[in-house]
Amino acid sequence: MIEPNRPFRWDLIRPDHLGSLLDGVPGPDLWFLDELISCAAKVLARSEDGELYFVGRSADSVFDLLGGALPDPDRLHLLPLYTASMDSLFGGRLHPAEVAQLRANLTAHGLAPDALAHGSRPVVFVDVVSSGRSFGQLIGILRDWATDERADWPAAVRRIRLLGLPRRTHTSPKTRRWQQHAEWTHELPAGAIRNISLESAVFSYFADHQQKLTDSFGRYLWSAEDVREPARDPRTRRALAEAVAIVEAGRTPAVRERLARTMNGEPAIAEPWLRDLVRLLLPRASPA
Repeated sequence: MIEPNRPFRWDLIRPDHLGSLLDGVPGPDLWFLDELISCAAKVLARSEDGELYFVGRSADSVFDLLGGALPDPDRLHLLPLYTASMDSLFGGRLHPAEVAQLRANLTAHGLAPDALAHGSRPVVFVDVVSSGRSFGQLIGILRDWATDERADWPAAVRRIRLLGLPRRTHTSPKTRRWQQHAEWTHELPAGAIRNISLESAVFSYFADHQQKLTDSFGRYLWSAEDVREPARDPRTRRALAEAVAIVEAGRTPAVRERLARTMNGEPAIAEPWLRDLVRLLLPRASPA
């Protein structure tokens, strides 16, 4: 049996093991916090009470903020997966050994087709999105896997939701969304794709410029043992300081209140599960 593999990432919800790692690291500037709070609240509100999987690394900060804010973050999952490594530039089609390792990794995340088909909650994939290519490749991976195992793909895909975080643009009747250009989206249930736009500078930061705590987890690393070891170079330590500060911000009453108030303004507040979540974040908050 193939053992699953995943990159090491510090547990920032219980950071006792960090020791002196952040000593001497300058305090980060969370200039994007307002936009992050708004985005994170909408991710929760539009999740349909599902399991949230943050694909790749671009939305790590949303994961970290919610991890600090939620009393029970067990439905938050990081899904390290760099699908661009499957493009022709990197060799194109996966080799059988790569397919086997990828499926072992995804199985460890509870994403085997049979598990998807027989689960009870929606599975919500979240990612910063431009063309939607990463989402499309992920859907293709799961579809091909279901075909190979003769799993119930129609049942599995009915549970899948996509939350894209695109760059905010001026809207008009002629504005075209990324999902309108992607042919594979017809496989998903109606209403399965939603978007939460990010201010342009924040989009660029999360997608292209933010130093992450892990390397991109592409096909060349899916089975590499050295990804299980933490990096301690100066850039990673600065990234760690920022991530820790985001988690700590999520724990503050002020941020929890802003999350709750934003969620109160979402249509899903009519549903009991979201009202319960608001009460957990802010016991004295009452839905509008």
